[in-house]
Amino acid sequence: MAQADALVGEIEALGAKLAAARASIDRRFIGQERVVELALAALLCGGHALLVGLPGLGKTRLVGTLATVMGLRAGRIQFTPDLMPADILGSEVLETSADGSRGFRFIEGPVFCQLLLADEINRASPRTQSALLQAMQEREVTVAGVHRPLGAPFHVLATQNPIEQEGTYPLPEAQLDRFLVQVDVDYPDRTTEKAILIATTGTEEAESPQVFTAAELLAAQTTVRRMPVGDGVVELILDLVRACRPDDPSAPARIRESVSWGPGPRAAQALMLTVRARALLDGRLAPSAEDVAALARPVLSHRMALGFAARARGESLGPLIDSMAAQVTRTEAAA
Repeated sequence: MAQADALVGEIEALGAKLAAARASIDRRFIGQERVVELALAALLCGGHALLVGLPGLGKTRLVGTLATVMGLRAGRIQFTPDLMPADILGSEVLETSADGSRGFRFIEGPVFCQLLLADEINRASPRTQSALLQAMQEREVTVAGVHRPLGAPFHVLATQNPIEQEGTYPLPEAQLDRFLVQVDVDYPDRTTEKAILIATTGTEEAESPQVFTAAELLAAQTTVRRMPVGDGVVELILDLVRACRPDDPSAPARIRESVSWGPGPRAAQALMLTVRARALLDGRLAPSAEDVAALARPVLSHRMALGFAARARGESLGPLIDSMAAQVTRTEAAA
Protein backbone atom coordinates (compact mmCIF):
# COMPACT_ATOMS: atom_id res chain seq x y z
CA MET A 1 0.00 0.00 0.00
CA ALA A 2 2.81 2.37 0.90
CA GLN A 3 4.51 1.69 -2.43
CA ALA A 4 1.29 2.39 -4.31
CA ASP A 5 0.81 5.67 -2.42
CA ALA A 6 4.39 6.66 -3.17
CA LEU A 7 3.88 5.93 -6.88
CA VAL A 8 0.71 8.01 -6.93
CA GLY A 9 2.61 10.88 -5.35
CA GLU A 10 5.39 10.59 -7.93
CA ILE A 11 2.90 10.54 -10.81
CA GLU A 12 1.02 13.58 -9.49
CA ALA A 13 4.24 15.56 -8.93
CA LEU A 14 5.50 14.63 -12.38
CA GLY A 15 2.16 15.61 -13.92
CA ALA A 16 2.42 19.08 -12.37
CA LYS A 17 5.99 19.47 -13.64
CA LEU A 18 4.93 18.40 -17.14
CA ALA A 19 2.13 20.97 -17.09
CA ALA A 20 4.75 23.63 -16.41
CA ALA A 21 6.89 22.28 -19.24
CA ARG A 22 3.98 22.44 -21.69
CA ALA A 23 3.25 26.00 -20.64
CA SER A 24 6.89 26.93 -21.22
CA ILE A 25 6.88 25.29 -24.68
CA ASP A 26 3.66 27.09 -25.63
CA ARG A 27 5.39 30.43 -25.17
CA ARG A 28 7.55 29.82 -28.26
CA PHE A 29 5.64 27.10 -30.13
CA ILE A 30 2.12 28.48 -30.33
CA GLY A 31 -0.85 26.19 -30.84
CA GLN A 32 -0.37 22.65 -32.17
CA GLU A 33 -1.14 21.09 -28.79
CA ARG A 34 -1.35 17.64 -30.37
CA VAL A 35 2.16 17.96 -31.82
CA VAL A 36 3.60 19.07 -28.46
CA GLU A 37 1.82 16.23 -26.67
CA LEU A 38 3.24 13.57 -28.98
CA ALA A 39 6.76 15.01 -28.88
CA LEU A 40 6.73 15.09 -25.07
CA ALA A 41 5.29 11.58 -24.97
CA ALA A 42 8.22 10.36 -27.06
CA LEU A 43 10.71 11.92 -24.63
CA LEU A 44 8.89 10.52 -21.60
CA CYS A 45 9.03 7.04 -23.12
CA GLY A 46 12.72 7.33 -23.96
CA GLY A 47 11.97 7.08 -27.68
CA HIS A 48 12.43 8.96 -30.93
CA ALA A 49 9.90 10.93 -32.95
CA LEU A 50 9.55 11.58 -36.68
CA LEU A 51 8.02 14.98 -37.46
CA VAL A 52 6.43 14.99 -40.92
CA GLY A 53 5.27 18.17 -42.60
CA LEU A 54 5.99 20.80 -45.18
CA PRO A 55 8.84 23.30 -44.64
CA GLY A 56 8.05 26.37 -42.57
CA LEU A 57 5.61 24.80 -40.08
CA GLY A 58 7.86 25.21 -37.03
CA LYS A 59 9.27 21.69 -36.70
CA THR A 60 12.83 22.92 -36.12
CA ARG A 61 11.61 25.56 -33.70
CA LEU A 62 9.76 22.92 -31.69
CA VAL A 63 12.85 20.74 -31.31
CA GLY A 64 14.99 23.67 -30.19
CA THR A 65 12.36 24.68 -27.65
CA LEU A 66 12.12 21.13 -26.32
CA ALA A 67 15.88 21.00 -25.81
CA THR A 68 15.77 24.21 -23.77
CA VAL A 69 12.74 23.30 -21.66
CA MET A 70 13.86 19.73 -20.94
CA GLY A 71 17.45 20.76 -20.16
CA LEU A 72 19.06 18.59 -22.82
CA ARG A 73 22.33 19.14 -24.66
CA ALA A 74 21.26 19.53 -28.28
CA GLY A 75 22.90 18.64 -31.56
CA ARG A 76 21.78 19.26 -35.11
CA ILE A 77 22.44 17.64 -38.47
CA GLN A 78 21.16 19.19 -41.68
CA PHE A 79 20.71 16.22 -43.99
CA THR A 80 21.73 16.81 -47.60
CA PRO A 81 22.34 14.45 -50.53
CA ASP A 82 26.14 14.68 -50.11
CA LEU A 83 26.13 13.99 -46.35
CA MET A 84 28.33 11.05 -45.35
CA PRO A 85 28.07 8.70 -42.33
CA ALA A 86 31.27 10.16 -40.85
CA ASP A 87 29.59 13.59 -40.83
CA ILE A 88 27.09 12.12 -38.34
CA LEU A 89 29.13 9.71 -36.24
CA GLY A 90 32.56 11.33 -36.29
CA SER A 91 35.90 9.99 -37.48
CA GLU A 92 39.48 9.33 -36.49
CA VAL A 93 42.19 11.72 -37.61
CA LEU A 94 45.94 11.15 -37.66
CA GLU A 95 47.81 13.64 -35.49
CA THR A 96 51.46 14.32 -34.92
CA SER A 97 52.43 15.20 -31.35
CA ALA A 98 55.19 17.59 -30.29
CA ASP A 99 57.72 14.75 -29.96
CA GLY A 100 57.05 13.61 -33.53
CA SER A 101 55.02 10.53 -32.66
CA ARG A 102 51.82 9.91 -34.54
CA GLY A 103 48.49 8.57 -33.36
CA PHE A 104 44.80 8.59 -34.12
CA ARG A 105 42.37 10.81 -32.26
CA PHE A 106 38.61 10.41 -32.48
CA ILE A 107 36.61 13.54 -33.21
CA GLU A 108 33.02 13.18 -32.12
CA GLY A 109 30.26 13.89 -34.60
CA PRO A 110 27.05 15.78 -33.79
CA VAL A 111 25.33 12.53 -32.77
CA PHE A 112 27.14 12.76 -29.42
CA CYS A 113 24.47 14.76 -27.65
CA GLN A 114 21.23 14.19 -25.71
CA LEU A 115 18.66 15.56 -28.16
CA LEU A 116 19.57 15.28 -31.82
CA LEU A 117 17.68 17.23 -34.46
CA ALA A 118 17.95 15.30 -37.72
CA ASP A 119 16.64 18.00 -40.02
CA GLU A 120 15.12 16.91 -43.33
CA ILE A 121 16.36 13.37 -42.75
CA ASN A 122 14.91 12.07 -46.00
CA ARG A 123 17.10 14.34 -48.14
CA ALA A 124 20.16 12.16 -47.47
CA SER A 125 20.95 8.88 -49.20
CA PRO A 126 19.80 5.60 -47.60
CA ARG A 127 23.42 4.78 -46.69
CA THR A 128 23.72 7.93 -44.62
CA GLN A 129 20.27 7.51 -43.06
CA SER A 130 21.24 4.02 -41.92
CA ALA A 131 24.20 5.47 -39.99
CA LEU A 132 21.69 6.47 -37.32
CA LEU A 133 20.26 2.97 -36.87
CA GLN A 134 22.71 1.74 -34.24
CA ALA A 135 22.58 5.05 -32.40
CA MET A 136 18.77 5.03 -32.23
CA GLN A 137 18.49 1.41 -31.11
CA GLU A 138 21.53 0.84 -28.91
CA ARG A 139 22.43 4.38 -27.77
CA GLU A 140 26.00 3.84 -28.97
CA VAL A 141 27.98 3.95 -32.19
CA THR A 142 30.85 1.82 -33.45
CA VAL A 143 33.66 3.67 -35.21
CA ALA A 144 36.91 1.94 -36.17
CA GLY A 145 35.86 -1.10 -34.14
CA VAL A 146 35.39 0.85 -30.90
CA HIS A 147 31.99 1.07 -29.20
CA ARG A 148 31.31 4.61 -28.06
CA PRO A 149 28.30 5.35 -25.83
CA LEU A 150 26.12 8.36 -26.52
CA GLY A 151 24.63 10.83 -24.09
CA ALA A 152 22.01 9.82 -21.53
CA PRO A 153 19.23 10.33 -22.26
CA PHE A 154 19.54 10.16 -26.04
CA HIS A 155 16.67 11.08 -28.35
CA VAL A 156 16.38 11.70 -32.07
CA LEU A 157 13.71 14.10 -33.27
CA ALA A 158 13.83 13.93 -37.05
CA THR A 159 11.99 16.18 -39.46
CA GLN A 160 10.88 14.81 -42.80
CA ASN A 161 9.48 16.53 -45.84
CA PRO A 162 6.64 14.78 -47.68
CA ILE A 163 8.21 12.19 -49.99
CA GLU A 164 6.46 13.72 -52.99
CA GLN A 165 8.85 16.67 -52.81
CA GLU A 166 11.84 16.75 -55.14
CA GLY A 167 15.15 15.48 -53.79
CA THR A 168 13.79 13.19 -51.08
CA TYR A 169 14.49 9.51 -50.40
CA PRO A 170 12.03 7.24 -48.55
CA LEU A 171 13.36 6.10 -45.18
CA PRO A 172 14.18 2.37 -44.86
CA GLU A 173 11.48 0.36 -43.09
CA ALA A 174 13.97 -0.77 -40.41
CA GLN A 175 14.73 2.85 -39.54
CA LEU A 176 11.09 3.91 -39.54
CA ASP A 177 10.36 1.18 -37.00
CA ARG A 178 12.89 2.76 -34.63
CA PHE A 179 10.76 5.89 -34.32
CA LEU A 180 8.34 5.57 -31.44
CA VAL A 181 5.78 7.87 -33.06
CA GLN A 182 5.20 9.72 -36.30
CA VAL A 183 3.94 13.25 -35.70
CA ASP A 184 2.09 14.86 -38.60
CA VAL A 185 2.56 18.65 -38.47
CA ASP A 186 -0.23 20.37 -40.39
CA TYR A 187 -0.99 23.99 -41.21
CA PRO A 188 -2.24 25.98 -38.19
CA ASP A 189 -5.79 27.27 -38.14
CA ARG A 190 -6.45 30.96 -38.75
CA THR A 191 -6.58 31.96 -35.08
CA THR A 192 -3.32 30.17 -34.29
CA GLU A 193 -1.59 31.63 -37.34
CA LYS A 194 -2.62 35.13 -36.29
CA ALA A 195 -1.15 34.54 -32.83
CA ILE A 196 2.08 33.28 -34.45
CA LEU A 197 2.32 36.40 -36.62
CA ILE A 198 1.92 38.73 -33.67
CA ALA A 199 4.31 36.80 -31.42
CA THR A 200 7.16 36.29 -33.89
CA THR A 201 7.35 39.45 -36.00
CA GLY A 202 8.00 42.02 -33.30
CA THR A 203 11.24 43.29 -31.82
CA GLU A 204 11.27 40.64 -29.08
CA GLU A 205 10.21 37.03 -28.84
CA ALA A 206 9.07 35.13 -25.77
CA GLU A 207 11.60 32.85 -24.10
CA SER A 208 10.89 29.33 -22.86
CA PRO A 209 12.48 28.80 -19.44
CA GLN A 210 14.02 25.46 -18.52
CA VAL A 211 11.78 23.19 -16.43
CA PHE A 212 13.53 19.79 -16.44
CA THR A 213 17.10 18.59 -16.20
CA ALA A 214 18.48 15.53 -17.97
CA ALA A 215 18.51 13.62 -14.68
CA GLU A 216 14.89 14.55 -13.99
CA LEU A 217 13.88 13.37 -17.46
CA LEU A 218 15.58 10.02 -16.84
CA ALA A 219 13.68 9.71 -13.55
CA ALA A 220 10.44 10.60 -15.33
CA GLN A 221 11.06 7.83 -17.89
CA THR A 222 11.36 5.34 -15.02
CA THR A 223 8.12 6.61 -13.48
CA VAL A 224 6.27 6.20 -16.78
CA ARG A 225 7.32 2.56 -17.00
CA ARG A 226 6.05 1.97 -13.45
CA MET A 227 2.56 3.26 -14.23
CA PRO A 228 -0.05 0.46 -14.11
CA VAL A 229 -1.85 -0.64 -17.27
CA GLY A 230 -5.13 -2.51 -16.89
CA ASP A 231 -5.67 -5.91 -18.48
CA GLY A 232 -8.40 -4.46 -20.69
CA VAL A 233 -6.02 -1.89 -22.17
CA VAL A 234 -3.33 -4.55 -22.72
CA GLU A 235 -5.80 -6.78 -24.58
CA LEU A 236 -7.00 -3.80 -26.61
CA ILE A 237 -3.43 -3.02 -27.71
CA LEU A 238 -2.88 -6.63 -28.75
CA ASP A 239 -6.21 -6.78 -30.60
CA LEU A 240 -5.44 -3.58 -32.52
CA VAL A 241 -1.87 -4.46 -33.52
CA ARG A 242 -2.72 -8.00 -34.57
CA ALA A 243 -5.82 -6.90 -36.49
CA CYS A 244 -3.62 -4.59 -38.60
CA ARG A 245 -1.48 -7.50 -39.88
CA PRO A 246 -2.86 -8.80 -43.18
CA ASP A 247 -1.68 -12.37 -42.55
CA ASP A 248 -3.16 -12.63 -39.04
CA PRO A 249 -6.35 -14.70 -38.66
CA SER A 250 -7.99 -11.86 -36.72
CA ALA A 251 -7.42 -9.32 -39.51
CA PRO A 252 -10.64 -8.15 -41.19
CA ALA A 253 -11.13 -8.34 -44.94
CA ARG A 254 -10.40 -4.62 -45.38
CA ILE A 255 -6.91 -5.03 -43.91
CA ARG A 256 -6.15 -8.15 -45.97
CA GLU A 257 -7.21 -6.39 -49.16
CA SER A 258 -5.44 -3.06 -48.57
CA VAL A 259 -2.32 -3.61 -46.41
CA SER A 260 0.82 -5.28 -47.72
CA TRP A 261 2.59 -5.54 -44.35
CA GLY A 262 1.60 -4.58 -40.84
CA PRO A 263 3.11 -3.59 -37.50
CA GLY A 264 5.40 -5.88 -35.52
CA PRO A 265 5.81 -6.41 -31.77
CA ARG A 266 7.73 -3.11 -31.46
CA ALA A 267 4.46 -1.33 -32.31
CA ALA A 268 2.71 -3.00 -29.38
CA GLN A 269 5.60 -2.02 -27.12
CA ALA A 270 5.33 1.57 -28.35
CA LEU A 271 1.61 1.66 -27.61
CA MET A 272 2.15 0.25 -24.11
CA LEU A 273 4.57 3.09 -23.37
CA THR A 274 2.85 5.99 -25.12
CA VAL A 275 -0.60 5.36 -23.59
CA ARG A 276 1.02 5.74 -20.18
CA ALA A 277 2.72 8.97 -21.23
CA ARG A 278 -0.53 10.39 -22.63
CA ALA A 279 -2.39 9.58 -19.42
CA LEU A 280 0.36 11.26 -17.41
CA LEU A 281 0.28 14.37 -19.61
CA ASP A 282 -3.49 14.46 -19.12
CA GLY A 283 -3.17 14.25 -15.34
CA ARG A 284 -4.45 10.67 -14.99
CA LEU A 285 -2.94 7.80 -13.03
CA ALA A 286 -3.53 5.05 -15.59
CA PRO A 287 -4.23 4.83 -19.36
CA SER A 288 -7.61 4.03 -20.88
CA ALA A 289 -9.06 2.72 -24.15
CA GLU A 290 -9.34 6.32 -25.33
CA ASP A 291 -5.55 6.65 -25.14
CA VAL A 292 -5.10 3.59 -27.35
CA ALA A 293 -7.48 4.99 -29.97
CA ALA A 294 -5.82 8.43 -29.86
CA LEU A 295 -2.31 7.02 -30.32
CA ALA A 296 -3.10 4.34 -32.91
CA ARG A 297 -2.32 6.53 -35.92
CA PRO A 298 0.95 8.09 -34.60
CA VAL A 299 2.29 4.70 -33.51
CA LEU A 300 1.13 2.51 -36.42
CA SER A 301 1.11 4.69 -39.55
CA HIS A 302 4.87 4.46 -40.21
CA ARG A 303 4.92 0.73 -39.40
CA MET A 304 2.44 -0.29 -42.11
CA ALA A 305 2.30 -0.08 -45.90
CA LEU A 306 -0.58 -0.05 -48.36
CA GLY A 307 -0.60 -2.46 -51.29
CA PHE A 308 -0.47 -1.28 -54.87
CA ALA A 309 -4.20 -1.81 -55.46
CA ALA A 310 -5.10 0.21 -52.36
CA ARG A 311 -2.86 3.09 -53.45
CA ALA A 312 -4.43 2.97 -56.90
CA ARG A 313 -7.86 3.28 -55.28
CA GLY A 314 -6.67 6.41 -53.48
CA GLU A 315 -6.74 4.91 -49.99
CA SER A 316 -4.54 6.21 -47.19
CA LEU A 317 -3.33 4.61 -43.98
CA GLY A 318 -4.51 7.26 -41.53
CA PRO A 319 -8.28 6.80 -41.93
CA LEU A 320 -7.82 3.02 -42.15
CA ILE A 321 -5.99 2.92 -38.81
CA ASP A 322 -8.57 5.23 -37.21
CA SER A 323 -11.42 2.97 -38.32
CA MET A 324 -9.63 -0.12 -37.03
CA ALA A 325 -8.99 1.53 -33.66
CA ALA A 326 -12.65 2.54 -33.40
CA GLN A 327 -13.79 -0.96 -34.36
CA VAL A 328 -11.51 -2.72 -31.88
CA THR A 329 -12.47 -0.29 -29.12
CA ARG A 330 -16.20 -0.88 -29.72
CA THR A 331 -15.70 -4.64 -29.70
CA GLU A 332 -13.76 -4.47 -26.44
CA ALA A 333 -16.42 -2.25 -24.85
CA ALA A 334 -19.21 -4.61 -25.93
CA ALA A 335 -17.37 -7.59 -24.47
